[in-house]
Amino acid sequence: MHTKNEPFSPEAAGRKARTEDVRLSLLWVVATTVLCAVFALASVPRGFAQGRDSAAAGQNSRQYTSIIQNVFDFIQKHYVDEVDPKALYEGAMTGLFNALGDPHSSFLGEKDMADLTDTTQGSFGGVGLYISKPTEPRSDGNPAYVEVASPIEDTPGWRAGINPGDLIIKINDEQTDVLSMDDVLSRLRGAPGTEVKLLLRRGAKLEFPVTLTRAVIEVPTTKSAMIGDVGYLKLITFTPRTVDRAKAAIEEFKANNYRALILDLRNNYGGLLQSAVGISDLFLDGGVVVSTKSRIPAENALFNARKTTAVPANIPIIVLINRGSASASEIVAGALKDRNRAYLVGEKSFGKGSVQQVFPLDKSGFKITVARYYTPSDVNIDKIGIPPDREVKFPEFTDRDAEKLNALITANRIPAFVESNPQATPADVQRFAQQLNAEYQIDLSLLRRLIRNEQNRTVIAPVYDLEYDVQLEEAVKILREGTYNALMRTTKTLKALQEEAAAEEGFPLAS
Repeated sequence: MHTKNEPFSPEAAGRKARTEDVRLSLLWVVATTVLCAVFALASVPRGFAQGRDSAAAGQNSRQYTSIIQNVFDFIQKHYVDEVDPKALYEGAMTGLFNALGDPHSSFLGEKDMADLTDTTQGSFGGVGLYISKPTEPRSDGNPAYVEVASPIEDTPGWRAGINPGDLIIKINDEQTDVLSMDDVLSRLRGAPGTEVKLLLRRGAKLEFPVTLTRAVIEVPTTKSAMIGDVGYLKLITFTPRTVDRAKAAIEEFKANNYRALILDLRNNYGGLLQSAVGISDLFLDGGVVVSTKSRIPAENALFNARKTTAVPANIPIIVLINRGSASASEIVAGALKDRNRAYLVGEKSFGKGSVQQVFPLDKSGFKITVARYYTPSDVNIDKIGIPPDREVKFPEFTDRDAEKLNALITANRIPAFVESNPQATPADVQRFAQQLNAEYQIDLSLLRRLIRNEQNRTVIAPVYDLEYDVQLEEAVKILREGTYNALMRTTKTLKALQEEAAAEEGFPLAS
């Protein structure tokens, strides 16, 4: 650089430039040498018995961990700014689990660990939605939007009428496809009483905004009631309390002389494996409930029911499932189906056949898939799901219906009616639904259900609703018509169903 005290000359400038070039070259040589030394140290073999595959794998593992350690140290010493080692650690851990390409395995920071504990054990401030997010764009061409697996009953999300399969396109005007799962959770959760705005997509064309007011989400377990002489038990999630609550409900059924039982697992996204085994144990007299198989044979496990039951074998059981039934609820449904103890009604389940464990690391931790579970007939239903013995679907809408629903939602007619008619009778609802049907040409039963959902936003929802729940209605019908025993003789195990599907469609069996 030219200074006041130094006369300028091209020759001097050239010499100075060459000197600087040499100095820079030396600097880069030194830096490169240091970096090469880092990787040279990391590549020093440390294993024995190199001819064995396991030894070679172990040597590679040690080599890579050594490289990671050395690069970590190098960044700490040479990066232009000072770096918080905790930030490097959390970034490296996040990258490790992202490399697995498994949405069910992830690093859990301190907040994530606390949230997970809240979800499985206690309560948290949020909107009450179980969600999932793919790591890559969806096969249907949609970006990697957040998908609602199931709403938690009597929460803001459930009262807003959000359904399993709905895509959350935006959260507070932010596109969800560019957000990580951690970012999504941090935006949905928050102080009770605060609002969060969502843009939802249902089906191919229906998009609508929803504003939710966050609430304290108490993790629910069960709901129960009598439907005449039929005991109705809804399991909302599988927690350490679920089995005891279910036992108490069954005792109530006995006191009311029940003659049949409906076990509702719809929109139950799972929970604890031990809880699922405990629930199955209430209905099965010994034998296999589920098995888990891992990469390490010594860690395989077999879970059996005890030789006592809470529900006698002569009590007919119908299990309700839908696309929101996943994981632990599929373990129960699969066990009762394969053991010929229950008849399944509804829609094909979600298809999550893997087992995760959470490992703490001080205040943080990680969740990792350690095994796959297999039903009593020895099949895994991951990404396949469990088909019902009798399929019953709610009315579906066409693209034209979606456009009409968009217009109805935009007009805010249903919320306005409910707000101005807080004591509306069933006859009032029917008249209003008929009026909307004439104006929008939308299915009358769907309109009544939308009105009922809006009414339930401000009250505790009824335990069941035979008027609008076609799947529950079908289950009750089967039990009252006396066809249950004949139907049970026609059911097949999941293994038999998968083998038939493979033979007919040429698909490989899950393993």
